[in-house]
Amino acid sequence: MSSSDLPTLSSANVKEADSLAHERFGIAVEWLMEAAGWQLARFCQRRTVVACGVGNNAGDGLAAARHLQRWGRLASVACIDERRLHGPAERELDALRKVGVDVTGTLLFEDAEMVLDAIFGTGISRAPEGNFAAWIEAINASGAQVVSVDVPSGLDADSGVAYAPSVQAHTTVTLGLPKTGLLKADGPRLAGEVWVADIGMPFEVYAAMGIEVPPRLFSAGDRFRLADARS
Repeated sequence: MSSSDLPTLSSANVKEADSLAHERFGIAVEWLMEAAGWQLARFCQRRTVVACGVGNNAGDGLAAARHLQRWGRLASVACIDERRLHGPAERELDALRKVGVDVTGTLLFEDAEMVLDAIFGTGISRAPEGNFAAWIEAINASGAQVVSVDVPSGLDADSGVAYAPSVQAHTTVTLGLPKTGLLKADGPRLAGEVWVADIGMPFEVYAAMGIEVPPRLFSAGDRFRLADARS
């Protein structure tokens, strides 16, 4: 599908949609996170390192890791600072550990061909620092194929500006609707192939926000490639 056919979401829109989904329509963030994890895992067809930050994006990655473990495609899982995980993301960490998966504080690329980049989501507004920057640089140097969650880590989801460093993705799986920054400035260069994946966000949520979504957006399947995102 052409990017011109779809509305896009800003970082503020993403927060508002999550809030409205829960408060007005009874859709818990945990349900959306579970659907996101399922979708993301489907894009990781080989042994995968899951690299998680500290927000809900990390929860999406942890949910994906649980599916990858069941499917025999999980190489390792690392979280920059698990003490900073709260709410649904913390519960995803607990669920993953209860099925016997070790979550470390160190990125381990051994025996892996892919990386699921779940370090930053749509909320970043300045250059990554410390371990966040070091992990992004390590991912770019790994030689593994990178799948990014929503936007490549380090990319501003609103402006499309790439902070230094930013992940260079082979594939970006953007959840629900495309994020504005994927389609302008540095976004097309960093995002690789952009796929839009359905996570069960009611279209009524977007309508309540004044965002018009094609009513049959996912009628042909639960994910589709955004054909001209790189043009």
